[in-house]
Amino acid sequence: MSLQNLVIRSAERVPNALAIKDPINSMTYSELDSLANRIARALIKLGVRKGDRVGIWLDKSTYAVAAMQGVLRLGAAYVPLDPLSPTSRAHTILTDCSVQALVTTEKRAEAVLTDGLAHIACLCVQGNWQGLSWHNVLSLSDQPIEASKSVEDDIAYILYTSGSTGKPKGVCISHRNALAFIHWASTELQATSADRFSNHASFNFDISVLDIYVAFHAGASVHLIPDEMSYSGKRLVNFIIQQEITIWYSVPSALILMMEQGGLLDVPSIPLRAILFAGEPFPIKHLRRLYERWRSARFLNLYGPTETNVCTFYELQEIDQKLTKPVPIGCACSGNQVWAVKEDGTEAKPGEEGELMVSGASVMRGYWGHLPYGDKPYKTGDIVRLLEDGNYMYIGRRDYMAKVRGHRVELGEIESALEEHLSIHEAAVIISGAEIETRLIAFIALKKDAVAPSLLDIKRHCAERLPRYMIVDDICYLTDLPRTRNGKVDRLHLSNNQVDFIKRRNLNAAL
Repeated sequence: MSLQNLVIRSAERVPNALAIKDPINSMTYSELDSLANRIARALIKLGVRKGDRVGIWLDKSTYAVAAMQGVLRLGAAYVPLDPLSPTSRAHTILTDCSVQALVTTEKRAEAVLTDGLAHIACLCVQGNWQGLSWHNVLSLSDQPIEASKSVEDDIAYILYTSGSTGKPKGVCISHRNALAFIHWASTELQATSADRFSNHASFNFDISVLDIYVAFHAGASVHLIPDEMSYSGKRLVNFIIQQEITIWYSVPSALILMMEQGGLLDVPSIPLRAILFAGEPFPIKHLRRLYERWRSARFLNLYGPTETNVCTFYELQEIDQKLTKPVPIGCACSGNQVWAVKEDGTEAKPGEEGELMVSGASVMRGYWGHLPYGDKPYKTGDIVRLLEDGNYMYIGRRDYMAKVRGHRVELGEIESALEEHLSIHEAAVIISGAEIETRLIAFIALKKDAVAPSLLDIKRHCAERLPRYMIVDDICYLTDLPRTRNGKVDRLHLSNNQVDFIKRRNLNAAL
């Protein structure tokens, strides 16, 4: 069994059922199956073979999903890139995993297929490149191809996440890894062909895997939310109503925005039957309001780093009015085993804290360039507490990784990008605020005699190197960064005193 079989089977079972819809186009399962076969044939013409990697750099659309399916039918792996990524980051990713081909637009191809990447074959869904246009693709046969079949341990897709060394890391997910999660989620949600899934996350974000593939597994439809709508509360609420969404999945901050600015709590009866959230803690004061309004829906808190898919879950049954902490991340799912290890190396008992460890079916094949990961447990870096009832409560991180609207951000990667600036000697980045108010604050020490760049200059510098959610929101210049006794940057001091530092900065600017 492999991921592409989900669409193939649904096309046989419910060929005329709606499979996928974006604001402009929609496709039935028969149409999606047909286009995927045509794209696979086009990719063969570009030299793609089993085991190759194919980059997909497109706006969220039905064509992007069809491209993923076409890649899988060749036994190759797709690499989705954030459509808003700067060209330099796309270049880094395409170089790192040595893609054979890129599915994109003519404009993006012209921007990235230079400086060592000119050899990459390209299929453009808009415009023409190297003689193969989208019109040529549509003229190809839609009959199933005779290609090498995928096996469960083949890599299905590679998701790039923030890296602590300043370079993004490619998380390699096999068909077996993905299907372990998809089968669990399909069963847990009791998904049917009548369901209508929303897709809020971009395709390079692991949350999107559930939306797309659980829908395909059930023969249901998935409705794509364009990036420009992702954080518009009113438009998201209207989307739920108009598309008659039955299963919603997003980061909590999107749901909070829908309540605060979109009037979600005032919406009359709609068929929403499951609300899933992941990526960051859901503040209990907001979750309580949503739960009280939509008691007819199931509420599931899903947890898992990109490297493990979803490895634990917790279904909300009731909210104690006195409760002030976020709900637990729950217990193991997707055929995994989870446990927490204390600093002394022993396993945490009820009431004790430790780092969460995961092993099992959904844990990645490894990072690209460092395969295979083998049967080693994955160390999440998350500190949890084991509760008396066997569920785990998320406490925090043990390193410099943070979450910004559900996206994993290694602060070290931002710091490395900042230190590429000609005027900057050293930088340290901290997180300020929470939920939709989360901000990235950079403390910067300049090189000798350097002129301090403006915030706008720093933002532009970051935008050329980092995805949008990693661009700093504010900066504060210090003569030297504070140090701990062992010489490391004292991040705790920066965090605890950030308000004073910024007040002093503003006072100096006024003078």
